[in-house]
Amino acid sequence: MSSRLLSGIVCVGLVAVLAFLALAWRPAIAPIETPAPQSFAPELVAKGKMLASAGNCQSCHTVEGGQPFAGGVGIPTPFGTIYSTNITPDRTVGIGAWSLAAFERAMREGVGRDGKHLFPAFPYDHFARLTDDDVTALYAYLMTVAPVNAVQPANTVPFPLDIRALQAGWKMLFFRPGPSLPDPQRSAGWNRGAYLSEGLAHCGACHTPRNVLGAESRGLPYDGAVIKDGWIAWPLDVSPSPARWTKDSFIAYLKGETTENHGRALGPMGPVIHGLKALPGEDIAAIADYFMSFNRPLRPKADALAQQALERSRTIGQDRRERGRQLYVGACASCHDDGGTAPLATRARLPLTTALWHDRPNNFVLTVRNGVGAPDDAPGPPMPPFAASLSDSEIVAIADYLRHTRLGLPKWPAELYDEIASP
Repeated sequence: MSSRLLSGIVCVGLVAVLAFLALAWRPAIAPIETPAPQSFAPELVAKGKMLASAGNCQSCHTVEGGQPFAGGVGIPTPFGTIYSTNITPDRTVGIGAWSLAAFERAMREGVGRDGKHLFPAFPYDHFARLTDDDVTALYAYLMTVAPVNAVQPANTVPFPLDIRALQAGWKMLFFRPGPSLPDPQRSAGWNRGAYLSEGLAHCGACHTPRNVLGAESRGLPYDGAVIKDGWIAWPLDVSPSPARWTKDSFIAYLKGETTENHGRALGPMGPVIHGLKALPGEDIAAIADYFMSFNRPLRPKADALAQQALERSRTIGQDRRERGRQLYVGACASCHDDGGTAPLATRARLPLTTALWHDRPNNFVLTVRNGVGAPDDAPGPPMPPFAASLSDSEIVAIADYLRHTRLGLPKWPAELYDEIASP
């Protein structure tokens, strides 16, 4: 009896495994001769270049100092490091032998030309939303860039998680293929912004927290997450700062300008903003329309809190956090206080910045350490890096001082600082 039961269980298990493998299997798509760059219409290539810039493709597929789109950028995940692939038209290690159909399948289904499932570190769950025309334009552009014979390092995902067929199971659980459908209850601008944000720009890939299996948490869209090198991608649904975003301030932020209440894009967001500059102004405005439709301050009585924070910064005198005050006066006050030398339009008002209001100190610490480069096409001096002149304990003292005096909030717990990457 027990022997027959065991045999039955084994048979059922084998049938289940075979059924899964059958569902997971994808055929290879035959290679083609690499299309000549001149075979693509110039206007199609130009459109593809704009889309690739807005999608931040080069940042993920180009190592620092390397050839564009040659791959090799390490993407850390809880399961190991996954290295981006070579997407130049090299025939042996790039996509030079890929047909448009193979490229479309990778973008829409997360399956390579050879039939292997791609890891979702490549955000095909977002790119699946793209229109046929946009996918075709991206293909045309990538087939005209310089081919590079560069092989990326081996991924460090351990066995058995490195079995590509298992990605089919991940897709069954978390991937919903299909194009982006407009919301008939919304304006054309809002729908364009949703298409760009949810698809091409894949904002949720950084700004949405992930579950234990690495998928974006569906119940927490744009709720913010810790990303590369300890930086925090801010929540885009509710703002930790009481300062309200306006459409104009959000547009300015997306253009790389310094906004009075929220500063400017720093860390991994910097290259994203640089790429978005390729889009026409109406597309930037559409993205702002989309996010402004649900962005709101997190805290009650936000306007009153914002005003109180500004009043504190104008009237603050001596404080029991004497060390923090002295360090702030010596390193920061000449630019950031209302009586400072830097024009208001070129600096953030510290009492309203998300970096101080957030419940984690990551971005405040990393900004002080790394500084802020000179904005492209924007006035004002850069902020110098203080990693060499301020110790970690001194940066903590400044943070404690500002949180107490400007915001009326308690200092960040010491253990939160331990989670920030060392300089």
